[in-house]
Amino acid sequence: MTADRVDFDSIPWTTPMPNVRFKVHRQGSRQLRIVEFGHGFVEPDWCMHGHIGLVLDGSGLLQYADREVTFKKGDGVFIPAGEEHKHKLTVLSEVFRVVLMEDV
Repeated sequence: MTADRVDFDSIPWTTPMPNVRFKVHRQGSRQLRIVEFGHGFVEPDWCMHGHIGLVLDGSGLLQYADREVTFKKGDGVFIPAGEEHKHKLTVLSEVFRVVLMEDV
């Protein structure tokens, strides 16, 4: 793997909990992830991390403290980090797949 090309086919899947898996490439203080959420996935806790990315497939409902937003294939994702942007995901389709650029 070179510094300018990420070969996701050579990166193994990591499965941190049921109905979610991801592949990650870290470089310095950033990471690029492909995340695949399965039907029935509901985030157990509020996430306060920031995410920038693109929905590759499926649909998901993102719940904030004061509103809900539905994301679908082709939508951009731009969620700032912090308590005021905490969020939880519920998957609405069979698979919800996103590519995310994140600070680590």
